[in-house]
Amino acid sequence: MISFVGAGPGAADLLTLRAVDRLQHADVVLWAGSLVSADVLQHCAPDAERFDTKSMTLEQVTTVFEQHPNASIVRLHSGDPAFYSSITEQITWCLAHERCFEIVPGVSSVSAAAAAAGTELTVPGVSQSVVLTRLARRTVASLGAAENVASYAALGGLMAFFLSAGDPAALLAQLTGQGSAYTDETPAVIASRVSWPDEQIVHTTLGLMQNELSARNITMSALILVGDALAGLQSGGGGGDRAGRSHVYDPGFAHRYRDASTT
Repeated sequence: MISFVGAGPGAADLLTLRAVDRLQHADVVLWAGSLVSADVLQHCAPDAERFDTKSMTLEQVTTVFEQHPNASIVRLHSGDPAFYSSITEQITWCLAHERCFEIVPGVSSVSAAAAAAGTELTVPGVSQSVVLTRLARRTVASLGAAENVASYAALGGLMAFFLSAGDPAALLAQLTGQGSAYTDETPAVIASRVSWPDEQIVHTTLGLMQNELSARNITMSALILVGDALAGLQSGGGGGDRAGRSHVYDPGFAHRYRDASTT
């Protein structure tokens, strides 16, 4: 069995119980040392064979799979494998070679960033939508034909940017261009290496984002959150006085488990 396991944002105690179980019973573990914290490997069996894939190609990774046909293999991916993990091409290999596989979800860097910032990303009365995307740079061919930051910016809501801290000027230009729902005053959060020892959580605005990234020399391993749902974070409000109450817990809102109350 090949297990594609979400390694979470960094901290070893942010893995799921299933992820820990797979690591403890793995004969072979592949992990990208540039993305996955070495602390996570403390869950591995002492005799597990380990491969750091940070300089490996897909073909080199699948060669390891091929050379261990009967092994329990864990392929660690940072965060949650559903986002920017490159598991699709590895699953294609598994199907072509009739190898059993599974996907073990992990704590996404989006969830970890929101937790570290102390906020909900879908704040009632402010925004109920979250777009996960990235700035098109060297890997522009990976984006769909109709995908671009400016189109999403016109919709407003909350946006979470992966792999985009290295070119803040280009990101800002697309986020605040003509037709955008955002302005220089729109709240933003820079979440760098969340749950690692050198974690940085910066509450800022779009207008100040580029200066904040430059001053802290943050170019990689950072997630950028943008949107009005982040308003009030500086005062610990998680949306502050702009946020409305959730309907599901409002006494005046009835649902299948509770009648509405007028008191």
